[in-house]
Amino acid sequence: MSASLHRSGIPVHGRVPKYYAVKALILDEIAHLGVGAPLPPERDLAGRFNVARSTVRQAISELVVEGRLTAQQGRGTFVARPKLIHPLSLTSYTEALRALGYEPSRIVVALEEVPADDEIAAALEIAPGAAIVRLERVLRADGEPLGLETTYLPARRYPALLERFDPSGSLYRFMQDELGVVWAEATERIETALASPREALLLQTNPALPMLLMQRLSRDPAGIPIERVRSLYRGDRIGFETRLITQR
Repeated sequence: MSASLHRSGIPVHGRVPKYYAVKALILDEIAHLGVGAPLPPERDLAGRFNVARSTVRQAISELVVEGRLTAQQGRGTFVARPKLIHPLSLTSYTEALRALGYEPSRIVVALEEVPADDEIAAALEIAPGAAIVRLERVLRADGEPLGLETTYLPARRYPALLERFDPSGSLYRFMQDELGVVWAEATERIETALASPREALLLQTNPALPMLLMQRLSRDPAGIPIERVRSLYRGDRIGFETRLITQR
């Protein structure tokens, strides 16, 4: 067994699932291929590694989930681009992605005024049934869908938003520059989830792949809720990081 397999966490004499050893071998293969390069067919890999095709298929499936490979129906499996690592902060999506060297864009799914259900009303501290603005957009980087973001805002607080806001632009920047909104703090929860068939279609992904579900509630300096945001991100294409500082 190669040293690279040992470094991958497989002990020389340990008992590990066969597909996991094959997965490590495919990772070695990926390291020598460029982004977008096709992976050899399952049949060829099975012959090279002396395993069943089902074993190769399982290893490839895990690498697709992890974002190392991308499967394109009818075309094959290809080496994926590295994941985009997005900082967790109260900043504009547009500015954050441009700072990382990507070109951000959005596809508007919905911009409408609707009555608040009990959950959203409680979060925004308004009466159930009160009018809210619901903005749903697909977030993209260099044209690739990364996330589906739905923002809920109390309509009474932002009466001019529907008429003045360009939904293809930065909501954060518009609210800050045009409406004078000041963000003071936010609570954000992150968990794993599966996309609904509708969400998977909008994100151009397989509904069986794991997603990162982020739910944020932002407040102004007076502690009044500004927005409630639900974001569903493709776990195979994006990750998040934050900086932790010791309290002294």
